Amino acid sequence: MTLALQGNELSGNIPLTISHLHELQGLNLSHNKLGGSIPHAICDLFSLDTLVMSKNQFSGPIPKCLGNVSSLRVLYLDSNILNSSIPLSLWGLKDLITLDLSSNSLNGFLPQEISNLGATIYINLSMNQLSKSIPSTIGKLQNLINLYLANNILEGSIPVSMGSMISLANLDLSYNNLSGSIPKSLETLQHLDYFNVSFNSLSGEIPNGGSFRNFTMDCFKGNEALCGIPKFHVQICSSISNHRSKRKKVERASFIVFGVVAFISVVSLAFIIVKNKRKDKTTSREVDELKSIVPERISYYELLQATERFNESNLLGTGSSCSVYKGILNNGKDIVVKVFNMQLEGILRIFDVECEILRSIRHRNLTSVISSCSNEEFKALVLEYMPKGNLEKWLYSHNYYLNMMERLNIMIDVASALEYLHHGYSMPIVHSDLKPSNVLLDEDMVAHVSDFGIAKLLCDGDSFVLTNTLATFGYIAPGEVSLNISIALHFQSINCVFLTAHIMIFVVPEYGLEGLVSTRCDVYSYGVVLIETFTRKRPSDDMFCGDMSLKRWVELSLSEIPDEVIDANLVMNLEEELIDKNMQCVSSILELALKCSANSPGDRINMKQAHAELQKIKHRFSQ
Repeated sequence: MTLALQGNELSGNIPLTISHLHELQGLNLSHNKLGGSIPHAICDLFSLDTLVMSKNQFSGPIPKCLGNVSSLRVLYLDSNILNSSIPLSLWGLKDLITLDLSSNSLNGFLPQEISNLGATIYINLSMNQLSKSIPSTIGKLQNLINLYLANNILEGSIPVSMGSMISLANLDLSYNNLSGSIPKSLETLQHLDYFNVSFNSLSGEIPNGGSFRNFTMDCFKGNEALCGIPKFHVQICSSISNHRSKRKKVERASFIVFGVVAFISVVSLAFIIVKNKRKDKTTSREVDELKSIVPERISYYELLQATERFNESNLLGTGSSCSVYKGILNNGKDIVVKVFNMQLEGILRIFDVECEILRSIRHRNLTSVISSCSNEEFKALVLEYMPKGNLEKWLYSHNYYLNMMERLNIMIDVASALEYLHHGYSMPIVHSDLKPSNVLLDEDMVAHVSDFGIAKLLCDGDSFVLTNTLATFGYIAPGEVSLNISIALHFQSINCVFLTAHIMIFVVPEYGLEGLVSTRCDVYSYGVVLIETFTRKRPSDDMFCGDMSLKRWVELSLSEIPDEVIDANLVMNLEEELIDKNMQCVSSILELALKCSANSPGDRINMKQAHAELQKIKHRFSQ
C-alpha cells in the first residue's frame, strides 16, 4: 500500500497518528510545504520500503530510529532544512538502494560504516556541510552507480580505493577542499561517464587513460596546481616536459641515420612504382579509396558482395540523403551500409560531418562505426547492425510491444548518449535530428543514437552555430519551426540574399544569444521523443492542429485527466495497484519531458539534469 500526497499545498507537521499505518509500504510527501521535525512515528512503519519527503521545509535532525526500518529501499529527504549530522544508524540499512539527502544543512562527516550500503546504487549528499575526509571504505560500494558529494567542505585526498567501485558511472566531488592528486586507479572504471572535481585544491598530474580520455577541462577547473596534457588547459607536468626534452635529444641523435634510411627507402619505392605502373593502368577505375574511421578496411567490392549488389531485399529504409542496407561480410559479421545519395546538393558536407563526428566519439549508447568507403562516385558508412530495429518500429508496429521499464531504459540510454555529446566530449556536439527512427536497439534492447548527418560541432567558446539544415518537423524547437515556415512562405517571392538575412532575423527573438543551433535544441527534441514514447502519439498526428500540439495536449491533460495521455498498453490487463504505480511513473516522466521541451531555451533543463532525473524516477518506481 502506498500513500502518495506529493505536489499539493500541504503545510504544518506530520501527524503522529501516521504510526497506525502498519501496512504502509510507500509514503510520498514531496513538493509540499510541510515543516517541523520528522516525527519518530514514521519509524513505526516497519513495512516501509519507500520514503520520499523531498522539497518541503522539514528541519532538525534525521531521526536515528530510521536505521531500524530495515525494509527501507528508497529514501529521499533532499531539499529541506535538516541539520545536525547524519545518524550512524542510517549507514546500517544494508538493503538501501537509493539515498538522497542533498540540499540540506547536514554537518559531521562520512563514517567508515558507509561501506555497509553494499546494495546502494545512488547516493546524493551534495549541497550540505559535510567535513573531514572521504573514508577509504567507500571503495567497497561496488554496486554504486551515482555518487554526488559536491558543494560540501570535504578535505583530504580522493581515496585510491575508489578505483574498486566498478559500477560507478557518475562521480561529482566538485566545490570541496580536497587536496592531493587524482588517483590513477580511477582510470580502471570502465563505466565512468561523468566526473567532476572542479574547484578543489588538487595537485599533480591528471590521469589520461581509460574514461579520462573523454573528459574535458570543465571537469578539473579551479585546481591551480593540477598539470597534464594540453587538452585539459592546465600547465604541462614537469615529468612530461623532461620526457619531451630527452625525446628531442634522441630525435636529434637519430636524425642523420633516419635521413640515410629515408633516402634509400625513397629510391626503392620509386623503383617499385615505375615497375608496376603498367599494371596500375589495367586496374579498374572503380577501385575505392577507403576513408578509414577505425583500423578495419572494407572495399566497395566487399560491400557489393555483402549486400548482394545492394539488392532491394536487403534494403532497411530510405531517406532524403541516403539508403540503408543490411549486409553480411565474408567473416559472417552482420553490418549496415548507409549509402549516401550523391545526387543531393550538399551531400559531401553531410558525409564529411558524419565521418568527423563518428570518427571521434565513443559511447555505449551511440552508433558503432566499422568503416567508411569513399570515392568520387560512391560514399558509404559501414555501421554495426542493430537486430532489434528502431524505437519507432517498437512503438507503432502491432507485432511489437515495449513495457514500462523497457521504455524507461531506452530513454535513459538516449539521455546518456546526449549527455555525453553535450558535456562529455572535448567540444559539445549537437545531434540536431533526434527522433524515434534514429534510436536503434541492439540484441539486448540497449538503445544507440544514430544518424549524425546534420550534427553540429560547437567549437571552443561557441554556444551555437548558424545553419540552414533543418531537422524533422515536430521535433524541432519553436524557433526552428519558424525558420521552416519562413522559407515556405517567402521562397518564391524574395531573392536569395534577402531570404538569408530574413531567416536570421526571424528566429533570433526565440533563441537570443544561444543561437540557432545549440544543445538546447537537442533537449527540446528529447522532450518530444520522451512524450511520444509514453503516449504513443506522433507529434504529427492528425489530432494536433491549430494551437493544439503534442506538448500542449500533455500539459492540459496532466493537470486534469492524466490517464488520457498515457499509452493504454502500459496499463492494460494489470492489477489496480500496478496501474496506479505505472500512472504515477508516467506522470513523473511527462513532467520531466515538459521541462525539456519548454518553449524558451533558457527555461529548459540540460541533458545532464534530465539524465539524472530520469534515473531517479527509475529508482523510485522500480521497487
